[in-house]
Amino acid sequence: MSDQPPRFEPARHSRRRPYQPRPRREGQSGVEDIPSHANAGQSPASPPARNRSDNRPPAPRRHSITPVTPRDNHPAPRQQSAPPVIPPRSHHLPERARPPVSSMATTPSPPPRATRAIRPGPGARRRRSGRWLVVILIILLAWPLGLLWWANSRLQHVEALSDKPATSGTTFLLAGSDSREDGEVDDATEGARTDSILLLHRAANGQTALVSLPRDTFVEIPGVGAHKLNASYAYGGAPLLVDTVEQLTGLSIDHYVEVGMGGVREIVDAVGGVNLCLDFDVNDELSNLTWKAGCHEADGPTALAFSRMRYSDPRGDMGRQDRQRQVIGAIVKKAARPSFLLNPFSQRTAVTAGTDALRVDENANIFTLVTLARYFRAASAANLHGHPPIASYNFQPGGIGVAVKLDHERAIGFFDKLRTGNLTEADLHQVP
Repeated sequence: MSDQPPRFEPARHSRRRPYQPRPRREGQSGVEDIPSHANAGQSPASPPARNRSDNRPPAPRRHSITPVTPRDNHPAPRQQSAPPVIPPRSHHLPERARPPVSSMATTPSPPPRATRAIRPGPGARRRRSGRWLVVILIILLAWPLGLLWWANSRLQHVEALSDKPATSGTTFLLAGSDSREDGEVDDATEGARTDSILLLHRAANGQTALVSLPRDTFVEIPGVGAHKLNASYAYGGAPLLVDTVEQLTGLSIDHYVEVGMGGVREIVDAVGGVNLCLDFDVNDELSNLTWKAGCHEADGPTALAFSRMRYSDPRGDMGRQDRQRQVIGAIVKKAARPSFLLNPFSQRTAVTAGTDALRVDENANIFTLVTLARYFRAASAANLHGHPPIASYNFQPGGIGVAVKLDHERAIGFFDKLRTGNLTEADLHQVP
């Protein structure tokens, strides 16, 4: 049996086992057995107790047990090993993905990964498209409302309506002024006349008719006496014209609209020209109209000459009234096209030309003109446009030249049918 003390294997840090004391052997001395936990109260990893005869201070607590070599019957001092380097725990990696200690100590940390742009999800795209839709709807609503407000502020008003009790339905009186004040026609004519007089009536039952009143119609003018119808405008302006028409027809006038010669040219140019038709050739020096039989696109000056010409027309003033209705109808039709309604620049140009050329009664507004255009289209679609019954185109009462005389008896029934909405096409196209 060897005299060497027993050797103890150092405990491994990776796997610790409880200390099991070996039995004392005979002849072995100089080193006391390391007490068990029960006798010394120490953990298995605690260092062995030293001999009480040794006055050396107790060795510090070590993490491993090293073998002891006896010298002079005293235990050799144990070499104190440095505590192991425990790297900080990596919290951002899972347990299985942690790199070894050596790699963590020597390998530099990788650069941060580039942040990928976060694309908006379907919900965000829907919210964004919803906002754009709201903006578009606001613009679509704001533009026409703003245009109507601006047009209404530009309207020129004139006192024209009378105090006559209202009759059933709605009646518009349209007057085309041939005043030379706008410089459109340069001649020696003084004062102002009504070149055209139109009566647009919508009955209570919905029937809409457009009646042309010849400007040379022989009538009784209140406060003036017997004269031609257009003379009432020369004597008393719009109010006297309204009173004379109400006395002739028995209808109360609800709205009055007046347009000058220059306004026709400007409005036609604003809508981009109109298509007009005439079935005979014309070369009229007084109106400056040169026309080849058929339908042609007409600009503003041509449309104005088309509506003014009468001396080269076999039907005279009656033919001119038909052409004036044609010009108005062509303007309304062109302005109602989607290509015009959806073009803000065309709308602004037309509103500017129209408000500069029109004068309306004191109760009218921009919506009154919209209603007028709607009623005009309804009358054209129903083919209810013409003139009242005429007895003679060459009536000469003396002192006022040649006038147009209505058939008094039939005219009374005609205006009654107009008021009640019972007119027919035959009533509007009677020939004397």
